[in-house]
Amino acid sequence: MTTKFTNMHFHTIYSFNAEGYSPAKIASLAKQADLAAAGIVDFDVLDGLNEFYDATSKLNLKASGGIETRVFVPEFADKVINSPGEPGISYHMGAGIPSGNLSSEQKKFEDKLRGTAKNRNLELVSRVNTYLSPVELDYEKDVLPLTPKGNATERHICFAYVQKAAAIFADAGRLAEFWKEKIGFEKISDQASLINNIRAKTMKRGGAGYIQPDTKSFPTMADMNEFVLSVGGIPTLTWLDGTSDGEKQIEELLRIAMLTGVEAANIIPDRNYKPGEGKNNDKCKKLYEFVEICQNLDLPIIAGTEMNSPGQKFVDNFDSEELKPLVDVFLKGALIVYGHTVLQRQAGLGYKSEWSAKNFTNRAAKNDFFETLGQKIVPAKENVLHNLKSDSSPSDILKRI
Repeated sequence: MTTKFTNMHFHTIYSFNAEGYSPAKIASLAKQADLAAAGIVDFDVLDGLNEFYDATSKLNLKASGGIETRVFVPEFADKVINSPGEPGISYHMGAGIPSGNLSSEQKKFEDKLRGTAKNRNLELVSRVNTYLSPVELDYEKDVLPLTPKGNATERHICFAYVQKAAAIFADAGRLAEFWKEKIGFEKISDQASLINNIRAKTMKRGGAGYIQPDTKSFPTMADMNEFVLSVGGIPTLTWLDGTSDGEKQIEELLRIAMLTGVEAANIIPDRNYKPGEGKNNDKCKKLYEFVEICQNLDLPIIAGTEMNSPGQKFVDNFDSEELKPLVDVFLKGALIVYGHTVLQRQAGLGYKSEWSAKNFTNRAAKNDFFETLGQKIVPAKENVLHNLKSDSSPSDILKRI
């Protein structure tokens, strides 16, 4: 019997997965875990989508895929949102993207995201090389081979520094001394903590390699949403924990986001509670407040664990006191996104299509339909919806399955 548990936010090797999991591996493990649905989300690229969908189709696993990047929100230019220490910058998503196949125009936008990330990485490496000398990286030789298609992240770079330092300082004592001197950390046997410390001390705000973003560093939220819509996805706001100046004004941020196309929200629950402290924990209270705000707006909510940092779970602890009441909320969001993915891929009649706008007078009714579709349809029978006519009614579609 499939559980109600979901993870709609796995990062894969196409951006960074701490366990080195490919999209196909994630699909296999999600099936073994009896997840009700699974989703991948990579930074700046859609490289893993087709592999993931091929695997989930064979496994008969309900699935969706997306993309994540950082965006600039002009209206919040003076407020930190969810990218620590970076006013106006927000992590942002597109969920429910039905395919990794892009038109030439869509590819230009994705290439721009990829190129922007690479240029920032090159500048970052140059700065960190100076600070960590004699441990210096050659980006092409030391970093890019760690990625399947050249889409390196800060975590790849940190791992490369760990490898390069170990090669230069063969003596464990000298290696520990080097890292203690440079970043104040010497427990080199704890590689996960070492990587996190390198990133925090050299690449984040205040670090030797930190690059302060400006208004041209990333696309605007509106431009990113336009791209997500063009590839058949659902623009999705990501929420951190409600403690930043920007997220303290979450209703205003949501209003702005929704005006440019946002129709869903994403949560990483592990950031929002301390196991054993119960729902009275301050961050957990903010989690429930955010869920209530989204429900009042009828915004579907999806959740996941990321897995792009060592130690993150494969699946959230949904049996915990803190998360158990939210299982059905996250399941509903996952089924809506899955239902959209199927209908968009098979007939172009997804959540943000003209067909949806004509057939649903409000978001609640649209949610009910896509949730029902997502619940009833399975990958093995998705093709029954292929080439539906645009004048099909919601009830006609549900009768097909």
